[in-house]
Amino acid sequence: MAECVRTTLNPSHFLLHSTKTPTQNPFFSSHSSFEAKSNARKYPKISLSVMSSQNQSQSQSQGQTQVPSLDALLNSGRKEEVFASIKASLHNCLSETNLHLTVPGLKSKTRGKVRDIYDSGDYLVLVTTDRQSAFDRILASIPFKGQVLNETSLWWFNRTRHMIPNAVLSVPDKNVTIAKKCSVFPVEFVVRGFVTGSTETSLWTVYKNGVRNYCGNVLPNGLVKNQKLTANILTPTTKAEDHDVPVTPDEIIERGLMTQDEFDEAREKALSLFEYGQRVALEHGLILVDTKYEFGKSSDGSILLIDEVHTPDSSRYWIANSYEERFQNGLEPENIDKEFLRLWFRENCNPYEEKVLPDAPEELVCELAWRYIFLYETITKSRFEMQPMGEPIHDRISRNVSSALSSLQ
Repeated sequence: MAECVRTTLNPSHFLLHSTKTPTQNPFFSSHSSFEAKSNARKYPKISLSVMSSQNQSQSQSQGQTQVPSLDALLNSGRKEEVFASIKASLHNCLSETNLHLTVPGLKSKTRGKVRDIYDSGDYLVLVTTDRQSAFDRILASIPFKGQVLNETSLWWFNRTRHMIPNAVLSVPDKNVTIAKKCSVFPVEFVVRGFVTGSTETSLWTVYKNGVRNYCGNVLPNGLVKNQKLTANILTPTTKAEDHDVPVTPDEIIERGLMTQDEFDEAREKALSLFEYGQRVALEHGLILVDTKYEFGKSSDGSILLIDEVHTPDSSRYWIANSYEERFQNGLEPENIDKEFLRLWFRENCNPYEEKVLPDAPEELVCELAWRYIFLYETITKSRFEMQPMGEPIHDRISRNVSSALSSLQ
């Protein structure tokens, strides 16, 4: 979200298997299996698994955090309502913007994977689009995704100001953030609490390939997929030409990407933010599995939190109530992030090498949009207000940005 200018800081850029099958609650049905190829697998549904009253009472007597039933957060009627809006918006996604052609004072455009960034001289205008990226490429456009990411990040930015300042100046539109300029550290601070993932840099991928020292973290033998780590770890990455590259703390300092003091402060903030995020997520019935943070340095030398915070794009979330049972039975956790989309593409093509990828099935696109909105409403306990059809999205954004920039002058 609140991204800053990338400038001179970048010198060049655990399993007990059982025959028991956990009961799925049909109340929360999912559209997460698809038939693009005969070997396409079924992906985990999001079910509203509820702890038994005995387990809940035991947790309360032991003073443990009470994980609420997700049934109390959303209902099937709400899902039907949201799905109707999603389907109506499938062909009205914000896939591209050209504000530099319509808004006076915008000097240039930088197109990121998801965000279009415009330089207004004193500020940056960040437009969060509906583009869906993974494997370092664009996979699809997801209705309302940009709005979800922008508003989710804003919610977290507002609640972490006591921990670290951020670059947000104003939010003139549901898809837009105007941010302070700063120098961006060319390092992504990836924090992980579990051994999981499917990409080339994910912890499970490298671990199953025999790596036992990853980004400066010594990993014990015997871990299995989706196991919780004994402590959260930091696995930084930096940018190569078109992909993320794992890097150790020592390499970050040796390459001049950050000073030792800068890295130490950012590392402390990243781990603290993640612990806070995990606590808030669990209070809302979710597990924050892993995430990434980006930081920048302001003109006064202070380190700022930038980009996005704990969104379904930058983070992996699992349903807390069903995690342990599914883990003990060797099943994938129920998730509300984009992992099932990644898995679909991995099983239906080679997303790293094929130039042209198959289109994501419409049902998958709708399900992912629903999961993003579900996550927003679950975390914030606020109703997600979908923009009504009418004025073209780009025109609305152009008008709102123009007005906001005029008021900042």
